[in-house]
Amino acid sequence: MVMEVDEPSTQHGGGAGTSMDTSETPSSVDGIEWKFSQVKGTVDQDDTSIADGESSPPTTPPMNDVPPADVISCVEFSHDGEYLATGDKGGRVVIFQRDQSGKYVRGVRSREYNVYSTFQSHEPEFDYLKSLEIEEKINQIKWLKKKNAANFILSTNDKTVKLWKISERERKVADDAWNVERGGSFIGRLNIPSIVPMELIVEASPRRVYGNAHTYHVNSISVNSDEETFLSADDLRINLWHLEITNESFNIVDIKPTNMEELTEVITASEFHPTQCHWLVYSSSKGSIRLCDMRDKALCDQHAKIFEEPEDPAARSFFSEIIASVSDVKFSHDGKFLLTRDYLTVKVWDLRQERAPVETYAVHEHLRSKLCQLYENDSIFDKFECGWSGDDKHILTGSYHNLFRTFARGTQEGKTWEARPAEMHQPLRNRKIGGSASSRKKRAQNPGGAAGDDEIAPDSLDFTRKILHTAWHPQENIIALAATNNLYIFSDV
Repeated sequence: MVMEVDEPSTQHGGGAGTSMDTSETPSSVDGIEWKFSQVKGTVDQDDTSIADGESSPPTTPPMNDVPPADVISCVEFSHDGEYLATGDKGGRVVIFQRDQSGKYVRGVRSREYNVYSTFQSHEPEFDYLKSLEIEEKINQIKWLKKKNAANFILSTNDKTVKLWKISERERKVADDAWNVERGGSFIGRLNIPSIVPMELIVEASPRRVYGNAHTYHVNSISVNSDEETFLSADDLRINLWHLEITNESFNIVDIKPTNMEELTEVITASEFHPTQCHWLVYSSSKGSIRLCDMRDKALCDQHAKIFEEPEDPAARSFFSEIIASVSDVKFSHDGKFLLTRDYLTVKVWDLRQERAPVETYAVHEHLRSKLCQLYENDSIFDKFECGWSGDDKHILTGSYHNLFRTFARGTQEGKTWEARPAEMHQPLRNRKIGGSASSRKKRAQNPGGAAGDDEIAPDSLDFTRKILHTAWHPQENIIALAATNNLYIFSDV
């Protein structure tokens, strides 16, 4: 079946690393200068004590001191950006709400987020039939569009998806009392107790539990644009659920071979199209992205389109397949492009052009020569997320050493920023990895000078301090980053 495309069918020319048509993406997009807004969680002492010009990692990695249950495992803004949800490895969900006081700072509405609700979403379980322990870690959180005063979110661990309702309830108490005694006479004015509000209570209550449908670990959930169905994807299958039905789901993708010894790839991420409820994409560990059309068949075993870049045989190595694995895939807000993240790059794909990405941005080029070391310490298997800005003109992704990268589309040069505590509205440091040989020589000759202060030698990168999970506000330039147990919030004001 030929997939129907609503947009014009004109093909873009060019291959990897080329920019889009200027009508889609401006050739020159002003960069965003990020400023510190907030940090949530216990801040590591080394983060606040390192001198501004120092680039070496802390003497004691923060991961050694942080309880594993406190490590943040997902971050997600609500559709209107008024709420921000985080999940951690301890199964907890923390929801932050944007300041509702109406306060304005520097000419814009306050961008401060405060704790709104905290609840335990998942508990550790044990599968006695398979002798398998099921972790409580929250793998993903997705918001449903708001239809009334309450908010609804989906959260998942490795096996079970849950639908939560987050609602407000005003606690009221009786003020004053009756002035009539039981059985007694009454003379004078009658006092009647009045009900007065005391405090606002935010309740999180489980509304649905979708379980017993995945043999393998769930890596993705995505709410459909029809707001009635959602998908859950594990390593080999994708299931389609109706929000109101918990005891059955439909298997729409199944890549499990008859003989498991013939298994060559697994599903790494999946997402619904933002406006076309019959389209979904899923990425694989071999670097391919498949677009499926559910109007074709009930089981989408045959994709409508496949996006993959031909491999250069001359550049193939032992690590080629590992670094080609796609860790995240996101549709642009207008639904015309796909953003994918592998270990070394982020790529932009046009839905009308399958043969090669239209934009490729190098994220970890400085690590290409260190793949052997990264394989030995398992860092090469880290799964970094990526995201679009609200206008689809900028790209965000994480890195090591508490660094994150932003790219203005249409320009090949990205910026590297460091997430660390600072004064409110203080601009972030724009860092560089490695730098030129002349600048490194100049720095060595003049250690106390300003030259090279913002450069970090690749050998000094701390691979335990990493930003895997990122989120961009859907309408404004506000980003949220998870760095171990800390949630950083930055904005452009």
